[in-house]
Amino acid sequence: MKIISRATWGAKPWNGTPASIPLARRTEFFVHYDGGHPITRAGYAIMRAIEAVHIGKGWSGVGYNFVIDQAGNLYEGRGWDLQGAHCPNHNISGIGVQIAIGGDQEPSAKALAACRALYEEACKKTGRTLAKHGHRDGFATACPGTKLYAWVKAGMPAGDYEAAQDPGGSSSGGSGADLARYQVTINGLTYGYGAKGDHITKLGKALIKAGFGKHYTSGPGPVWTDVDTLNYIDFQKSLGYTGAAADGVPGETSLEKLLGSLPGKVTAKPTPPYPGNEKFGPGKNNSSVTLLGQQLVRKGYGKHYTSGPGPKWSEADRKNVEEFQRAQGWTGNDADGIPGPETWKRLFA
Repeated sequence: MKIISRATWGAKPWNGTPASIPLARRTEFFVHYDGGHPITRAGYAIMRAIEAVHIGKGWSGVGYNFVIDQAGNLYEGRGWDLQGAHCPNHNISGIGVQIAIGGDQEPSAKALAACRALYEEACKKTGRTLAKHGHRDGFATACPGTKLYAWVKAGMPAGDYEAAQDPGGSSSGGSGADLARYQVTINGLTYGYGAKGDHITKLGKALIKAGFGKHYTSGPGPVWTDVDTLNYIDFQKSLGYTGAAADGVPGETSLEKLLGSLPGKVTAKPTPPYPGNEKFGPGKNNSSVTLLGQQLVRKGYGKHYTSGPGPKWSEADRKNVEEFQRAQGWTGNDADGIPGPETWKRLFA
């Protein structure tokens, strides 16, 4: 098995050398694709394009450990012993391999055979059977696309390969069950990969304002994508979250810290203090009379108003208060139409 070295394909010097990782720490093998658009480049141009994108993100260089083109060529990225930048929380334990296709492109038999050969070599070098994963198994994403994910879940067969139905559902990111792993609903609003709505745009803007928007190249928009997840992981890590807790999926605590409050949450207004008996009755004219009348209307006890309510006490105010009091089961002097402390408390409850 020949691997085309970084020097051969023309890699730039590392922009800060990635950390060295002993093979003993490798337990996983992740398969990736290039994203939603087909790859039209070939040969070394594929690696140089990936390198340019990854350096543009501020990474040391190509983030994958290896890349495989449709001709079955194997290219060195981070290689066997350098930490990758391909799947958050799995860059030490996982060897990341991109098969250079995108969109609905079919992976070639040569590319699949080369990937399987690379997997066998990885198992041999580490002395263990590595877990086979698609990118979406470790991160909320559509990667590695419908066709490659089906191949991984079928056991990564080589030779006479026939595409199987994607067990994840579709190239948009998987079935509802898959998406549920990466989503949370808080106060009726859904967050995480695949979620949609204006609240997603607002959250993205909040991330940018807080200094956690470096992965956006456009937007943010109303659909939660990989980029939102990456930015939210950065925010979670700033709060001290590590490992699985920094998964890019909002929780109530982190969301409230980012936004200041939880959208969709209904916060009961405190009962305004009782202004005193002297504020109500014939001849009184003040804002407390207006507040009383407005609350009577909200509660459904405003039928005697023909205009207003307003700040000047009227017989309509008295009759509406009396009806509210009688609805509490009060009679006689307890239902005199003048609000006391208990009437006020119940009216604003």
